[in-house]
Amino acid sequence: MESIRELYKAGRGPSSSHTMGPFKAATQFKAQYPEADAFRVVLYGSLALTGKGHMTDAVILEALGEDRTEMIFDKTSPTPVHPNTVDFVAFKNGAQIGFARVYSVGGGSILFDGQGPLETKSIYPHSTFDEIAAYCTEHDMRLPDYVEMVEGPEIWEYLSDMWLTMEDCMGRGLRTKGELGGGLHVTRKAHYLYNQRHIDESAQTRENRLVCAYAFAVGEENASGGEIVTAPTCGACGVVPAVLKYMQEQKGFSDEQIFRALATGGLIGNIIKTNASISGAECGCQAEIGSACSMAAAALAELFGMGIEQIEYAAEVAMEHHLGLTCDPINGLVQIPCIERNAVAAMRAINALSLANFLTGMSKIPFDTVVKTMYETGIHLKSEYRETSEGGLAKHYVNH
Repeated sequence: MESIRELYKAGRGPSSSHTMGPFKAATQFKAQYPEADAFRVVLYGSLALTGKGHMTDAVILEALGEDRTEMIFDKTSPTPVHPNTVDFVAFKNGAQIGFARVYSVGGGSILFDGQGPLETKSIYPHSTFDEIAAYCTEHDMRLPDYVEMVEGPEIWEYLSDMWLTMEDCMGRGLRTKGELGGGLHVTRKAHYLYNQRHIDESAQTRENRLVCAYAFAVGEENASGGEIVTAPTCGACGVVPAVLKYMQEQKGFSDEQIFRALATGGLIGNIIKTNASISGAECGCQAEIGSACSMAAAALAELFGMGIEQIEYAAEVAMEHHLGLTCDPINGLVQIPCIERNAVAAMRAINALSLANFLTGMSKIPFDTVVKTMYETGIHLKSEYRETSEGGLAKHYVNH
């Protein structure tokens, strides 16, 4: 597995696979051919079908130069390797001087065809939860200690930076009112939720309201192209920070405890990314929101000092009950149902934590099994339900 730095990344929304990945690919391709005076870019699959709503064309034109770049949306050619496929062609004086096919594989990560990954090399000696749990049990260490052993003590400074970015994002989202762009006339709800205080509000109602407010804040910032942290993707970036922010405020957890929780959540996300997928275009929303919920549940379990079996149970429950969740963004925008799903998944992560606490030692499904199941479920979903905006809510929605 790669470093969790490749999972938690600060960057601009609204989509890690459709915005961050293509921007990175365009920037790297341009650097390979500095003498080029013109470019042609062909988007395929999900990038072509939802690229407008996800601002794929905008970030590529920003990277390469709008006045010298031809953009083509090929919505019919097959994408046998990955649904997020893009071709870059470089020209000099009308002659082709360079070509690259790139796959945006989720979480902002990219692969150049025929060259292998250009990301950080694998650094973890284990790739499944069973292997990691066995090692930690044998050496009497917790999951964050395992992360530090592999990544080095500098990982805490990195996670500190990521947490600060998450907090800044939530703060902006809670302060901002108005309507999101894109034509759906979606009103920002985070500010409203956060400020709907009532004297007779129960503790449970307050928890629901605040956790949802934090998740909405991040989702709305992401949909606006603001700076967020992938956790594990842009579209699912609100789940992890929402639950950690709420619990820190309510229980007084230190920042250092939050960093350790992020490490545990990152490890869970890394296992999913390595053995399945975190790409909505590849496996549906279960791979994004489901993975985020699983990461959040594990992070919470670490925060509350639960044992490794309870952490596994929380992560497994969170993923299991997202199996089959489709990715059907209306108009290709990361707004409906994406933002609301972040809030629902945040609450579900807290529920998974409670079950792991109440039902200690009663789990029947290993986490690795549910990860394998999620991947098999995802690749069997019809393409209409894998970030193409051709099925589900995207097909039947009528703007009101």
